[in-house]
Amino acid sequence: MKFRLIICLFLAGTSLMAQDNWTTLFNGQNLDGWKVLGTDATFSVSGDTIIGTNRGRTNTFLATEKPYGDFILELDVWADPRMNSGIQFRSAQRPNGRVFGYQAEIDPSERAYSGGIYDEARRDWLYPLSLNPAGQKAFKLGEWNKYRIQAIGSSIVVWVNDICTAVLEDDLSLSGFIALQVHGVGTKAEEGRQAKWRNIRLWTSQLAKESRKAPQDVYQLNLLGNNLSDREKNLGWEMLWNGKNLKGWRQVHAKRAPAEGWKIENAELSVVPSGDGTSSDGKDLITKKSYSNFELSWQYKLTEGANSGIKYLVNEDLNPNGGAIGLEFQLLDNQKHPDAKKGRNGNRTQASLYDLIPAENLSWADMGKRFLRGIGQWNHARIIVKGNKVEHWLNGFKVVEYERNTDLFNEMVSKSKYKDWPNFGNEKSGHIVLQDHGNAVSFRSIKIREF
Repeated sequence: MKFRLIICLFLAGTSLMAQDNWTTLFNGQNLDGWKVLGTDATFSVSGDTIIGTNRGRTNTFLATEKPYGDFILELDVWADPRMNSGIQFRSAQRPNGRVFGYQAEIDPSERAYSGGIYDEARRDWLYPLSLNPAGQKAFKLGEWNKYRIQAIGSSIVVWVNDICTAVLEDDLSLSGFIALQVHGVGTKAEEGRQAKWRNIRLWTSQLAKESRKAPQDVYQLNLLGNNLSDREKNLGWEMLWNGKNLKGWRQVHAKRAPAEGWKIENAELSVVPSGDGTSSDGKDLITKKSYSNFELSWQYKLTEGANSGIKYLVNEDLNPNGGAIGLEFQLLDNQKHPDAKKGRNGNRTQASLYDLIPAENLSWADMGKRFLRGIGQWNHARIIVKGNKVEHWLNGFKVVEYERNTDLFNEMVSKSKYKDWPNFGNEKSGHIVLQDHGNAVSFRSIKIREF
């Protein structure tokens, strides 16, 4: 009997030790350990709940006084169905008072991006749920919803009601405060709406004991430079550019890479500006291998007034004495480069199918051009080719989709600058090309997987 009692006490103690790794961030009585950043909302305590009430146009945050790096955060959230909100983490505050950093979105609107990852006052959307449509069903309107945010090193995973909504690899911020956001409102009539939080707890030590693996079928967005995650390797991704040299690439119509026109510094592949901003054609980089069905992913950064592009399904024989001819994902400073105003209906702007189809937000039209980032910022782009069906994606949003080898496509080609090239865009396979247009543009994390 005594032996059995000792075993029971040991097991109970083990259970208590595991529970002790959770730290309660809200004491259920007051806001000790928290501070308000901003003035356009109020925060109060009612029972075991923190209540945020909006009353102005700017965002207000209730932030932890302590910063946190690696952690698992769990909390329950309730939000007025008419109000956007969020949970900041690894965040900071600028001298002007502006809060910035990662945010797990609370979005009761028809858009249903709850559980996506937004970069407040910095890069805008990182992981909109256009990347994970199944996750849009996780949030329950008018009910308490359980959020789980797992941030360990560069890995960030979000669950809503135990459904994985976002999987991100990013290392721009590795520590910062946690904060509860009350979003600003547009009119006086919208004031008084509320968001509520309860059961706020944090796990910061021995993270392996409590961490979860994200499901394999949820898209992982990897924003690390020249990195292949284990998940990407398992899915067949490989680096198309190795981050060190031009192995696997050559100059168009040549056997070797060009001796000039490109430079590799800080694991970035960049066009050396020519000074006159004109295409040098012969210095375009082309893959040695051809591809037919594939997903191409890369990051790029524009300088002011820059013009470049990534071409795909390129047939060198179409233009044996000049530049590579193929379908092109346009890279362009829409504000400063004159080509943005040429073509038809904006079909030469950034992320467009050059001179054929303009880029627009096909994931959520009401968000307009929010897939565009400023000059000098890294953009994440994708091209997906499955047979004749093609998609362009930019910063988490689908911006172009079309089908080749159709009457509609061939009609578009007949009205474009490509009208005199036989069978343009209808090739079964072809090369991938990085364009040297004479402007400084940088690339990294160029990777591909074949279907």
